[in-house]
Amino acid sequence: MPALIQTPAWTALQSHAVALRDLRTVELFERDPGRVERFSAEAAGLHLDYSKQRIEPGTLDLLIALARQRNIPAGIERLFRGEETNPTEHRAALHVALRAPVEADFREQGRPVMADVESVRQRLYDFAGRVRQGDWRGATGEPIRDVVNIGIGGSDLGPRLVCGALAGEADGPTPHFIANMDGAELHSLLRRLRPETTLFVVVSKSFGTQETLVNARHAREWLVAALGARAVAAHFVAVSTNLPAVVEFGIDPANAFGIWDWVGGRYSLWSAVGLTAILSLGPERFNALLAGARSMDLHFRETPLERNLPVLLGLLAIWNTNFIGCESQLLVPYSQRLSRLVGWAQQLELESNGKGVDRDGRAVDYDTTPVLWGHVGTNAQHAFFQMLHQGPTIHAIDFILPLSVQHPYPDMHRKLVANCLAQSAALMRGKTAAEVRAELEVQGLQGDELEAAVPHRVCPGNRPSNTLLLPQLDAYHLGALLALYEHRTYVQGLVWGINSFDQWGVELGKQLAGQLIDVQSTALQDPSTLALMRRAGF
Repeated sequence: MPALIQTPAWTALQSHAVALRDLRTVELFERDPGRVERFSAEAAGLHLDYSKQRIEPGTLDLLIALARQRNIPAGIERLFRGEETNPTEHRAALHVALRAPVEADFREQGRPVMADVESVRQRLYDFAGRVRQGDWRGATGEPIRDVVNIGIGGSDLGPRLVCGALAGEADGPTPHFIANMDGAELHSLLRRLRPETTLFVVVSKSFGTQETLVNARHAREWLVAALGARAVAAHFVAVSTNLPAVVEFGIDPANAFGIWDWVGGRYSLWSAVGLTAILSLGPERFNALLAGARSMDLHFRETPLERNLPVLLGLLAIWNTNFIGCESQLLVPYSQRLSRLVGWAQQLELESNGKGVDRDGRAVDYDTTPVLWGHVGTNAQHAFFQMLHQGPTIHAIDFILPLSVQHPYPDMHRKLVANCLAQSAALMRGKTAAEVRAELEVQGLQGDELEAAVPHRVCPGNRPSNTLLLPQLDAYHLGALLALYEHRTYVQGLVWGINSFDQWGVELGKQLAGQLIDVQSTALQDPSTLALMRRAGF
């Protein structure tokens, strides 16, 4: 039998969506002078305005009822209590413990974890301090100037995002990131670095990730060619739990930093996976990042559903996806420093909730996560906003805007803010045929020429969006922002009844790649793949 979401609120929301189908959001503002205040919320310094969503108070009531009927409060507690939330791998998902103070009582399926978390954290900070102060030196005695993070997926996207977003505050070695198995990326970077002053951080829990090991081995060859095999220990450290493989590579096990099974890759920034960010930014700023995330964690756990930012964002995404037919969701940060946010969020959302069966393995008959995409504003306005304004399909958008900046161009920031707010308003309001006609008449168009021009300028409007304001883009508020989207993802998974913490689909492609590399397995391949292999020189 298909896995149906059979709750009164789900059924009521289906009927409610039909009733609201022809209602325009601008009309809801006219009816309710207090709409902005009603549909705004705050946490950890972040302000969410969701008044441009296609909802009315009754919609929110039904969504909150759905959250209760799907046991969202109990699901939140399971997460924070370290109970099994990943049933296919029989694991907890306890990333919230990584940003908690040592005195917090977090337990992984009953076992205390904070002593281990604090021990690893202090080792990370001690190591970073030695590198940043020049006490840790390369094989030739020179201090470390560049740090290369070698990892992929969650071992790359989070640290890369943080280092980019907070680059203006960095005062340590320059961070670089290698993820792609395309050797062009590694080759281009190594040409710009000096072996004597470069430290490599190899990030792989199993120390078996194919892309990571291929890059790490070639980086090792580059170093050895210049400085000899003994230099490896002074220029490579690892984030891994596979100490035998780390030692075989040539890394001193004393310079390997562990992570736990209850830390999923896409939730691992806060662990030793964040080492490159710690080296670049320093422990104090990394602590601020953790503090911001911790503040959002406390809000998520303690705040009533009606004012709970992750819950609200998750429920609005459910409404847009499952009830009003939005075909995708976008993040559009109006900050160049957040240019890596979309890539990080794509893995978070699509790897977590891109599932077709529920937690009991039954096929679902409703949409789970839609495609998530986006780009920074105002670049996005000159790329895909044409489709958002006039395309026949509807897409839900989160606008993200820091209110203060660190550059010396206030006039540019004022224009950036104006563009962000104008786009969200225009997507909601649109432009009617009557408005277009009036504008064109002022310009002197008349008759058939006027009427022919009108339909090309009409914008339907009624496109839903959230606007999320950050006081400033610093470590604290960045941490809060990332934790907000982590918890939003979990809320959606709870409503859909799916496991947000496994990723078996990712494994299939890895298995097939291994078969292709082993040419003796070609008999397992389909005719198309075999033909392409021959053309590719296998």
